[in-house]
Amino acid sequence: MRILPKCHRTVKKKKKQYIMNYEWKFKSQTPEETEEAKLLAKELGIHPIFGKLLLQRNIHTAKEARKFFRPQLTGLHDPFLMNDMEIAVKRLNKALGEKERIMVYGDYDVDGCTAVALVYKFLQQFYSNIDYYIPDRYDEGYGVSIKGVDYAHSTGVKLIIVLDCGIKAVEEIAYAKEKGIDFIICDHHVPDEILPPAYAILNPKRTDSTYPYPHLSGCGVGFKFMQAFALSNGIEFSQLIPLLDLCAVSIASDIVPIMGENRILAYHGLKQLNSNPSIGLKAIIDICGLGEKELMMTDIIFKIGPRINASGRMQNGKEAVELLIERDYKAALEKASQINQYNEQRKDLDKSMTEEANHIVENLNDKNEKKAIVIYNEEWHKGVIGIVASRLTEIYYRPSVVLTRTDDLATGSARSVSGFDVYKAIESCRDLLENFGGHTYAAGLSMKVEHVEEFSRRFEHYVEQHIEPEQTHAILDIDGVLDFREITHKFHHDLKKFNPFGPDNPKPIFSTFHVYDYGTSKVVGREQEHIKLELVDNKSNNVMNGIAFGQSSQARYIKTKRSFDICYTVEENTHKRGEVQLQIEDIRPTGLD
Repeated sequence: MRILPKCHRTVKKKKKQYIMNYEWKFKSQTPEETEEAKLLAKELGIHPIFGKLLLQRNIHTAKEARKFFRPQLTGLHDPFLMNDMEIAVKRLNKALGEKERIMVYGDYDVDGCTAVALVYKFLQQFYSNIDYYIPDRYDEGYGVSIKGVDYAHSTGVKLIIVLDCGIKAVEEIAYAKEKGIDFIICDHHVPDEILPPAYAILNPKRTDSTYPYPHLSGCGVGFKFMQAFALSNGIEFSQLIPLLDLCAVSIASDIVPIMGENRILAYHGLKQLNSNPSIGLKAIIDICGLGEKELMMTDIIFKIGPRINASGRMQNGKEAVELLIERDYKAALEKASQINQYNEQRKDLDKSMTEEANHIVENLNDKNEKKAIVIYNEEWHKGVIGIVASRLTEIYYRPSVVLTRTDDLATGSARSVSGFDVYKAIESCRDLLENFGGHTYAAGLSMKVEHVEEFSRRFEHYVEQHIEPEQTHAILDIDGVLDFREITHKFHHDLKKFNPFGPDNPKPIFSTFHVYDYGTSKVVGREQEHIKLELVDNKSNNVMNGIAFGQSSQARYIKTKRSFDICYTVEENTHKRGEVQLQIEDIRPTGLD
């Protein structure tokens, strides 16, 4: 693998600019792999570079490739392969048969809210004695709460279906059991050794899991539960298809791998989102100004997901669920407008808190030696600390933990860099923690305030001992080198077959060497932070349009008429449908290698 010298990319935050250093790495192949990729591409009638991409995804035959390009719902696994599924379905059927009151309970983030909306909407078609509940982030905190259990008990609930949380709620579920309430857990977070005393636990990450795919989102686990319920009651699978748009939103927003079963759910969920979205999601799409666009996973990540999240961050996630289950478009539009306002408030908080956080980091005496960032400010807004942790990880390329104070506890969010398991780093400090949970790249935690200093020391020590040198700076993995003449409409058409993109199926990054400004490139943006490019290379007369976000610092060099190298993704120009545009990831003067 060839490593080129570091290049610079500007990450712009308010009035200050932070320079991100990138290394370019070109993915290599053995001569045998190169020949295999060529033969596979020839059989499929696609560009040789796509044969290479297929091999990287462990796809070696034309049959496997066609299955990958056109995922089929028939490829979904039998839901009864999941541990406790039969028990869970029998308990749900018993509740319906005996007319017990059921509560659907979920986390306040996108995954939790979509999961609650999915299960509630589906069951409500067949049963009316059902309610839903989203805990208040500030009053109750993450996961199953005693307050939530007490509310369920006071309203006569006998069965709680908990989604996207619950796998660590040992005490709370034991308390519910004393109250005569059964729990069915539908979670995807990593369990502890001791499991809660629930009636059934559906979690593909159980250590004793018999399920063939471990990477479902919380909403995905809820979908499998409803799939099993439908099978046991003779309900046609077609009645589940309208719910797939919620699955796609959860998969994109929770950043789970998009291969295997998730790819099938995301692929058909995007189809549903584009052709016939639910009323609530349609309202969000229209509020975002995406109504005329073919929606992709990035639209969910940057537009739809943040608005659903903003409800739980700024007020209560229950408002997001109310929107997602709304049947009247006019009412949904009003709710979407309110959630959009929460998102605007969230963005203002995000900017100010990120500036404060950066000020703290910039003034650390040993910031260049530190392999991790842990910062605490008891005045910070709890709903935005996860976003601030993401910003710090993006700017400094270090695993980051951002903490604030809630009553007598320091609560926080952690985010990680590529390849580093931040969950394990936090787990190593578990004796200091009141609670924690999450994934490889994102986690939440709480501790007594007096433990913050010791946690910071031990977390940083763990990271220092376990992080690899290449994980401490941003790397662009480049899939191949192209000439502009190779980027045709057919090339773009075949590239789109790899959609939907995400973890384990990243959007390919390509490189072209010796390109020049055609003479018409210019700086654009409200604060002149981007470059709109028109480029030519030295092997063709094709003029390629491109956009380089946040890279206006490169404009002066580009205008010197000297050649430079670029790496980029190939996109469709949203302003000129059918026209290909390059989204420039990085720029460097030719000859640095």
